[in-house]
Amino acid sequence: MIFSRNRGGSGRHAKSDPRARETFDRDLDEEFDDDLDAVEEDDEPRAGKSARPEGPYDISEAPAGIAQLDLGALKVPAVDGVEVRVQADNDGRIQQIVLVFADSALQLGVFAAPRSEGIWGEVRGEIRKQLFNDGVAAEEVSGDYGAELRARVRTPEGLTDIRFVGVDGPRWLVRAVFQGPAAIDPQAAQPLLECLHNLVVDRGHEAMPVREPLPLHLPKEVAEAGAQSGEAEDGPNGVDGTSPERRKPSPRPRRK
Repeated sequence: MIFSRNRGGSGRHAKSDPRARETFDRDLDEEFDDDLDAVEEDDEPRAGKSARPEGPYDISEAPAGIAQLDLGALKVPAVDGVEVRVQADNDGRIQQIVLVFADSALQLGVFAAPRSEGIWGEVRGEIRKQLFNDGVAAEEVSGDYGAELRARVRTPEGLTDIRFVGVDGPRWLVRAVFQGPAAIDPQAAQPLLECLHNLVVDRGHEAMPVREPLPLHLPKEVAEAGAQSGEAEDGPNGVDGTSPERRKPSPRPRRK
């Protein structure tokens, strides 16, 4: 794992993606998900409950035996060749998670959702509208998780394909943004898809506003080491420990 600290201390995980930031900004007028008895078993259907054999999994349904990096609300599986890049503030709170494989990247976000229904349909429409406002035409297509968005944007490195995938779970939404070849080439996407298929969400039981990012944090030992050095590099998850300054940054969409 490679992580860097935001010395400004005020950034959110979506800071590097203006469209994502605008789409997921906190709206305190949204309804609160105040169902605090989620630990009780019942026979009622839950939003996001699925017969899919793969994840993202709710922590209550996750299979055992998956090697994971515990980042709080998200447990990221270890996949050979996939590098985990994490940006955190000085208190160890994670602002952004990006998985990198070759020339492709997968940005992960997880948000609170109501117990009664999923929100990906609504969020997807807002993302498409924001892309349109930025001069980018997005195509809605059917993927492994249902409806998703695909577009081509201009970045500092040139034109880049992006793919927005949403997965509604019980009281949470995972938003996954594929960038680069993995957005259009199933072969290039396979290692990153394996990460998504084995991702685990720990929603917790606290009441949170709908679309509020679920809390993410560095593992305790990593946060303590980073507090002493300012920046730290570790090596789980198939990471080679290369300094972020020597690696090509993951593409960030910008307006055409």
